[in-house]
Amino acid sequence: MCGIAGIVSRAGRVEPQVLERAAERLSHRGPDGHGVFTEDGVGLVHTRLSIIDLGGGRQPLLDGGGRLALVANGEIYNFVELRQAMEAEGRGFATHSDCETILHGYALDPAGFVESLHGMFAFALYDRERGRVVIARDRLGIKPLYYAELPDQVVFASELKALLPLLGRTPEINPLAFAQFLQNQFSTGAETILQGVRRVLPGEIIEIDTDSLRLTRRRYWTPLQVQTRAIGYAEAAEEFDALFHQVMREHIRSDVPYGLFLSGGLDSAILLGMLDKLCDGPIRTYSVGYRDVEMRDELSDAEWIAGRFRTEHTALRLDRDEVFGQLVRSVWAADDLMRDYACLPTAVLAQRAGAGLKVVFSGEGGDEAFAGYGRYRPNLGRFWKNLRSPGSEGFKTRPQLQPRWTRKLFGPALAQADRQVRAPVIAAWRETPQSWSYLQRAQYTDMVTALPDNLLVKADRMLMGFGVEGRVPFLDHRVVEFGLSLPDRLKVEGGIGKHFLRRWAGRLLPPEHIHRKKRGFHVPVGEWLRGEFLDQLERRLIANPALGAWFDVTALPALFAAQRATGGVSREIFSLLQFALWHRLLVEQPGVQPSAAENPLEWIG
Repeated sequence: MCGIAGIVSRAGRVEPQVLERAAERLSHRGPDGHGVFTEDGVGLVHTRLSIIDLGGGRQPLLDGGGRLALVANGEIYNFVELRQAMEAEGRGFATHSDCETILHGYALDPAGFVESLHGMFAFALYDRERGRVVIARDRLGIKPLYYAELPDQVVFASELKALLPLLGRTPEINPLAFAQFLQNQFSTGAETILQGVRRVLPGEIIEIDTDSLRLTRRRYWTPLQVQTRAIGYAEAAEEFDALFHQVMREHIRSDVPYGLFLSGGLDSAILLGMLDKLCDGPIRTYSVGYRDVEMRDELSDAEWIAGRFRTEHTALRLDRDEVFGQLVRSVWAADDLMRDYACLPTAVLAQRAGAGLKVVFSGEGGDEAFAGYGRYRPNLGRFWKNLRSPGSEGFKTRPQLQPRWTRKLFGPALAQADRQVRAPVIAAWRETPQSWSYLQRAQYTDMVTALPDNLLVKADRMLMGFGVEGRVPFLDHRVVEFGLSLPDRLKVEGGIGKHFLRRWAGRLLPPEHIHRKKRGFHVPVGEWLRGEFLDQLERRLIANPALGAWFDVTALPALFAAQRATGGVSREIFSLLQFALWHRLLVEQPGVQPSAAENPLEWIG
């Protein structure tokens, strides 16, 4: 697990000092060292978090003849099997790194090699003979990769903050992506919050011609490839049992110890049950809850299941100051603008786990692959929602901010962009076959929007902000393909989601845990936005120049008065606070790295 960046230039030799500046911005992703490669107009840099082959897996990796150079971020879980097959074809390995299989896979099959990789990854591979640099991202978008096309260069990096030194300037803010953040919680698709900066899409591979800088894009995997099967529970359970055991055996390959983020829910408990079966000794588990709040958390449920498996458990119960102290760091770590309150406790857990571990398992993806969310279930209100906001059969039609406040707050650019914020959801919905059910289309839409650009931003960036690798077995593409292929009747029964997974989990978990009501990973932000903190926040946001450029700050006193009266505008206020912090960290003072205990008020002027 690492960070990568690079330059492909028509202007001659790439200066290593420029790559070093990008490496500095990625040091949290790779605190164990870095390496630079330059040749003619190509430069690659890699920062390393050593997980496999601790002594010999340094990058960039070069083939024996110096024809190929590779920098990679992530884990290739089936590297053992790939290496055996590649050695049988005459390839000689210089290291024991899992990522070296990417290099040899390309040498053997430049067109189809990426399809043989099981794992989470983003990489850049330079092919001198063919005159191209190949960049790619894993199928589900677990690992990030951004790029930008300039007049004489193409530049790319794992994070926006590392891309900025390669651009030489901070681009303008993209109004549509900004409006998507405000109304949807995240921006999605190829375009990002910064004008001209794009995401490599999940399952996408891009070839950059080193002479012309022409880009050729190809999607090598999409959930649209998955076909629904006529299969019963017994056959599906037997198949999944073998599949998930194989996936977990691959995921536990590591030269360093690992732990598990344990919520009170089903998915992380299943991972605990699997780790308990496959590993020796107690599993280190970590859970979080809150002090002095009305909202019920999942900490007691997590402690209960940890006790059943006799884990080495760390339970954190946090107050407002401990959680809000992580806010500046979490905005910096998220890099892209993304409003998920769960980033805050996740960052706290990552900091605590990172004190003794480099790898942590987490249960992300179970709801998307096996249909756990309530929004996937048919309801009568769907018809009326689609009438009011057509395009997705009533799925995700409601903006997250209240219209009466957006009308007052949004400046002209945001008001214009606000009309298009649902476009990615509608586009994803319309990509699906007409024969698909509502449930299938909802799963797909989430899988290509909210999953890579919200949930996995949290899972990757919060952990990597503290040098911790997150492993998410439910997002192994084979598990995702299995879950999507199940008929609807095995996904939802009696109004309850994840029917198949709950039934299958009976071989691992006690029944009382399997059937507990899903509460989600909530954070009591609404309870905490009050008192002196709220008063100071109001004064500082009104005076903040970044907000003044995009919002009508004369509406803020009424907004804050509403929060004091009813507490119902937490999202609106938190969005403004988060943007002010992001603007300070990415636009005004790029390169600054906050600590894990900052007063957010001091960072917004």
